[in-house]
Amino acid sequence: MTTYPERQKLVTWINEAVNTGATKYKACQIVCISIRTYQRWVIGDQVVADQRPFAKRPEPNNKLTEMEINKIKQICLSSEFADVPPSRIVPMLADKGQYIASESSFYRILKAQNLLSHRSRAKPHSTYKKPKGFTTTQANQVWSWDISHLPSKVIGGRFYLYMIEDIYSRKIVGAEVHESETGEHASVLLQRTVRVEKNSNTDLVLHSDNGAPMKSFTMRAKMYELGVIPSHSRPRVSNDNPYSESLFRTVKYCPSWPKQGFKTIEDARKWVAKFVYWYNNEHRHSQIKFVTPNQRHTGKDIQILHQRKKLYEMKKMGNPSRWSGETRNWEHISSVSLNPEKQIKAA
Repeated sequence: MTTYPERQKLVTWINEAVNTGATKYKACQIVCISIRTYQRWVIGDQVVADQRPFAKRPEPNNKLTEMEINKIKQICLSSEFADVPPSRIVPMLADKGQYIASESSFYRILKAQNLLSHRSRAKPHSTYKKPKGFTTTQANQVWSWDISHLPSKVIGGRFYLYMIEDIYSRKIVGAEVHESETGEHASVLLQRTVRVEKNSNTDLVLHSDNGAPMKSFTMRAKMYELGVIPSHSRPRVSNDNPYSESLFRTVKYCPSWPKQGFKTIEDARKWVAKFVYWYNNEHRHSQIKFVTPNQRHTGKDIQILHQRKKLYEMKKMGNPSRWSGETRNWEHISSVSLNPEKQIKAA
C-alpha cells in the first residue's frame, strides 16, 4: 500500500515529466505504476489518499461470537489445559463431545489476546541469529577452525583432526591429530598456533561451530588469556563456517587420502603433516587467484599477480586477434568476508 506522501511525490514527478514532453504512459512506467493507478490516484487536480483502510466491510457469516471467544479463552486458561497447546486441546474437547472452533481459530484468539506463549514445561524451541560477520584485509585477523574424523583401520575406530585456517590467506596455521575430542587439546593447539604466528593480544577473531570442545570452559579461558575474540556458528548450520568445511573437503578428497584408514595415530600425524606442507606451499588455491596460501600469507602474491597481469597484457599486444575481450583478471583480492550481510540491490 502506497502512503499518501509517496503518492504525492510520484504524481509530482510524473507531472514534471509530462510537462517536459514525456508521455504519461512512459512516465508511469518509469516509476513502476500503471496508467490506471495514476488515474485512480488523481481526481481533478488533487491527489487522493488510499480509501481502503476506511472501507466498511461486512462481517463474515462464520465469525465467532463474543461468547464463543470468551469460552475459548476460559478453556485455554483453565488448570486442565493451561499447559496444553491448541493442537491438542481441540481433539481433547472433541473426545468429550465438544467443538467450539478450529485449531487455527484457537491460535488466532490467543495471539490477539497476547496469550500465545510457550505453555509447556519443556524448553521452548530456540531461535538463533546469524553470527556477526567479519571482514579481513590481511593475514592473522580472522581464523576459522573445526574438528573432523580420520578413519582408522580398526572397525569403529577413529582419530580426530584439529585444524585452524586463516581465512584471508587460506593457510593452515595449526593442525594436530588426537585420539579424543576435548577442549584441552584445542586450547593447547590454539596457544601453540598463536605463538608461532606471533599473534597474541591483537584482537584476533576465532570462528568455530557449537561443538563441545569449541565452547568448553578450558577453550574459552585460553582464548581470554590470549586475547582472542570468540565467534560461533548457529547450531546445525554448516554454512556459517564455510572455510573450515571447504578445507576438510579438500583434505578428504586429496588423491593421497588413505581410503582404508590409518593404521596408527602416528601414521595419521605423518600424513597430516605432509598434507599441510603440500596445501600451504604447493597447492594453488582457486579462491585466491591460484597462488599458494603461504604466498598470500606472506604478501608475495601481490608481486606474482602483478607479473601475471603484465605477461597477459604483453601477449595480448603481440597477438590481439587471439583475445576476444579483456585479459584474465589477476587483480589482488584485497579483502575476505566471513558471514557477510546480504546487500539489497536497488531496483
